[in-house]
Amino acid sequence: MGARIIDDNFLNRLERAALYVKKDMQGFFGGNHQTRFYGSTVEFADFREYMLGDDIRRIDWNLFSRFERYFIRLFVDERQMHVQTFLDCSASMCKPDSDKALYAMRVAAAFGYLSVLNMDRTSIRLIKGEVAEDLCGTITGKTSFFRGIGKFDDLRFDGTSDLEKAIINCPSPGSNNGLTVIISDLMTDSNWKKAVDYLRFHKRQVLIVQVLSPSDVNPVCSGRVRLVDCEADNPMDERNFKMKVTRAHLNAYQEALKDFVSDIKSFCASRDVDFVSVVTDEPVEKLLFERMNKVGAIK
Repeated sequence: MGARIIDDNFLNRLERAALYVKKDMQGFFGGNHQTRFYGSTVEFADFREYMLGDDIRRIDWNLFSRFERYFIRLFVDERQMHVQTFLDCSASMCKPDSDKALYAMRVAAAFGYLSVLNMDRTSIRLIKGEVAEDLCGTITGKTSFFRGIGKFDDLRFDGTSDLEKAIINCPSPGSNNGLTVIISDLMTDSNWKKAVDYLRFHKRQVLIVQVLSPSDVNPVCSGRVRLVDCEADNPMDERNFKMKVTRAHLNAYQEALKDFVSDIKSFCASRDVDFVSVVTDEPVEKLLFERMNKVGAIK
């Protein structure tokens, strides 16, 4: 795996962080996330009076000798979660600024690494067209992680992406068992909000990371130009057109972008979904260790 995606310094900083998954999720047995339920770990949690059907091996005989009543020992319940990352691999995530794709891959790799550190399962799916391709299956452990992330070096970003169909048609979305991270610029005609509703219906915790390039935020152009959609099929596509760009057009674009991001924030808040919008000139470390901490995704 090339150092262009993650390096030792980056991983060392991640070692000191932890991925936060809400405690009310069920997950799988044998993980590292404490829940509000009682389980069968070795960590003591509390006592409860014995009830018919309880395991008599959990009776605390010292308490019985003091109170002449039966109490059983309760233990902390720890679960393993499934952290599922969807990475938008459309052309708009790479053209004309390839740093945008690199940034998105680094974020996906970071969440994958934090997952294996937490003893969680993780998977990365690449959204291409209407399909979410499985990058390397379900990952558990650092060895599998490095083997899987190495495939990022050959990843191509092109064409379009239908976030709605790709996510909804993805097999085994899971139910109440972990976190789904969606990494995209969200500049798509697909109804990605429907995909989020689908994940929330399955009681998945959802985090959306919107990755924008400086040219997305502040396009530099003026005068007569030919605007070419990077996802257009051919030069004659109706999405390509000529126009004279004025200061008024650029101001209107800024207002439209502001409304676009504001609408995403409002929707996510209404669905109890975490949302972060980032521009690639912001260090990815700041995104992970400061902004993700503020939304409660990483601690």
